[in-house]
Amino acid sequence: MNSDLRNFSHLDLLAVVSQSGPTVTFFDAVTHERLAVLDVPAQPHELCFDAARRRLYCAGTYVSGYYHAHQGRARDLTVIDVDTLEIVKVVDLAPDHAPHGLALDGERDRLYVSVEATDTEPGGVVVLDAGTLERIDRIPVMADGPHWFAISPDGRRGWSTNKEAPFVSVLDLERDEFAGRVPVPGSEGLAVSPDGRYVHVAAPKGDFGSEPAARPGIRVIEAATGEVVRTLPTEGVVFPVHTTVTGLVLAGELRLTPGEGGSALGTQTDGVLTVFAPETFEVVGQVPVGRFPLTITSSPDGATGYVANVMSSTVTVVDLREMRVVTTLEVERAGEAGAHGMAYIPAAR
Repeated sequence: MNSDLRNFSHLDLLAVVSQSGPTVTFFDAVTHERLAVLDVPAQPHELCFDAARRRLYCAGTYVSGYYHAHQGRARDLTVIDVDTLEIVKVVDLAPDHAPHGLALDGERDRLYVSVEATDTEPGGVVVLDAGTLERIDRIPVMADGPHWFAISPDGRRGWSTNKEAPFVSVLDLERDEFAGRVPVPGSEGLAVSPDGRYVHVAAPKGDFGSEPAARPGIRVIEAATGEVVRTLPTEGVVFPVHTTVTGLVLAGELRLTPGEGGSALGTQTDGVLTVFAPETFEVVGQVPVGRFPLTITSSPDGATGYVANVMSSTVTVVDLREMRVVTTLEVERAGEAGAHGMAYIPAAR
């Protein structure tokens, strides 16, 4: 770790994974100063902040490479103290592998980790006790490649997007069992509205080198019925979706290089953040971001958005009230893929 400070508890931080680093970079969320770079196990993807314990969970997904183009699946969950910025534990999720999506239920003290299929079981969600990090259960999602995972505000329901399967998996988290499918043509990111009424799903999945399976956009699922009630159309394929505390729906659209081969991985041009209003779902703003937006998060007050762009290895900081770029943060990388998962970490109170 490269840092001149010993304790960061008094600062709001933004943590950003570098997939090829492999590192987690910590920025001052107010001044945007880079504070520290922490080395972590190979191919970190997503982050999740545990406010009760002041620690950060980091999923290590592959030995090297990325989905459908890797040299083996990893099985690490790295636990980081966010005040000292030190690794305190690495949890081995074996016999499961390729952890990716992370979700924390603070009320029941449960950490959910999506994992890919093994030779004997379909993809699923591993349930850990957040205090001990011991395994409680494993819930099947009935698909090989679950990726992003989100839970309802009350912790009773969970949803998994599945890249290859034509449905979103619904999980009953009170009974820890598979509860159904919502038809969606292969999916990427997802986010639940603050009131729990809607689940917003990016679909279809991104296929590099071929045309999308359906018109790209955000499928709006009514949580109570499991029905797709609306599709928010976008110009480009969407990977990340995020909802702010104020209810804004943020979508990261890819833009592709025109001409033959323009959809291949690595040929993307700068992307676009599209912002939809709560309830009406009208487009209220569009802001340019970096190449291949892959993850989005926001500040606790919903005023600032952060877009991690994996191919340019940058984070675009966006003022969501004025719909303008505030600054662009650079994230170090050792290969083609850079900035990926993010977490906003408020100062200790």
